[in-house]
Amino acid sequence: MPKEPVAVVGIGQTKHVAARRDVSIAGLVREAAVRALADAALTWSDVDAVVIGKAPDFFEGVMMPELYLADALGAVGKPMLRVHTAGSVGGSTALVAAGLVAARVHRTVLTLAFEKQSESNAMWGLSLPVPFQQPLLAGAGGFFAPHVRAYIRRTGAPGTVGSLVAYKDRRNALKNPYAHLHDHDITLEKVQSSPMLWDPVRYSETCPSSDGACAMVLTDRAGAARAPHRPAWVLGGAMRSEPTLFAGKDFVSPRAGQDCAADVYRQAGITDPRREIDAAEIYVPFSWYEPMWLENLGFADEGEGWKLTEAGVTELDGDLPVNPSGGVLSTNPIGASGMIRFAEAALQVRGTAGEHQVEGAARALGHAYGGGAQFFAMWVVGAEPPAG
Repeated sequence: MPKEPVAVVGIGQTKHVAARRDVSIAGLVREAAVRALADAALTWSDVDAVVIGKAPDFFEGVMMPELYLADALGAVGKPMLRVHTAGSVGGSTALVAAGLVAARVHRTVLTLAFEKQSESNAMWGLSLPVPFQQPLLAGAGGFFAPHVRAYIRRTGAPGTVGSLVAYKDRRNALKNPYAHLHDHDITLEKVQSSPMLWDPVRYSETCPSSDGACAMVLTDRAGAARAPHRPAWVLGGAMRSEPTLFAGKDFVSPRAGQDCAADVYRQAGITDPRREIDAAEIYVPFSWYEPMWLENLGFADEGEGWKLTEAGVTELDGDLPVNPSGGVLSTNPIGASGMIRFAEAALQVRGTAGEHQVEGAARALGHAYGGGAQFFAMWVVGAEPPAG
């Protein structure tokens, strides 16, 4: 029996900020869920199951938070699943939910991811000394900066590329009312003169710490027919993982990322992603990861990703807009960041992305990665349902 087509009919986000002190975690997740249900013109009674995801529990120090959040998410008496794949968890959570609909286990599923970083210490949480390997030292940036330097050495990319990405994404964020960072005085010079945190990553080239949640309502073909607006259709989705460390691991372009993208493109019938995808929401917590992931995802040949950035191809009005929403560089509630990428891709093909809408977007990529570049989750969504 063929899989059931999966449609995104509801999308809801909170306003992402440094600290949401007006709500508890339960209030935060309910806010996003209620908005997603309203967008789909559905109620809690229409939801058959809930799939929730977040980053490590020790960030907030609340173990298994899904148990006490069941009330807030209308999951009492309904199946509820928890997903955890480090920073990629928002994406993998959406894929688990989509799989339940595709397999006809449930007809309508609410999926949600969140983080309340103001109640955590992610820098400490990402600096724990792991047995038998080097500690991460100063957070995620301390781990990934050497990989950025390796990319620069490998490709000969000029040192200005990272600042171009950050300047683009922060300007895009100004068009997104839900984005955390709204720097109306942003200039390229301001980015380039910001303090160096982890060479070559500067302060303005790194992501913020955000409180926020994102939710989506996924449903089957019959549910999509009742939706109040054009749905986004899931054309392909996949997850891949690899160990954090192993002999021969390529930190610049991980094999798991390449394989994950190839699988998604195969499912979606895409043979030339550079030409056939109209917008990409890529998980870029440090600016240099835009050109790195452009190569890993098949948008550019090896060593050529930075040239797309430098040429303006990834600008909002470019040939391949990357992170029209402002991306992770502008909004980073870690557990939700991957789902925001997936949701923003869906907004693009629905034509409901507002001021950061890419004109004529018919197919869009949502991408997330996590851990030591070891977990990957991606989907391609389209304005039209899959063939067959």
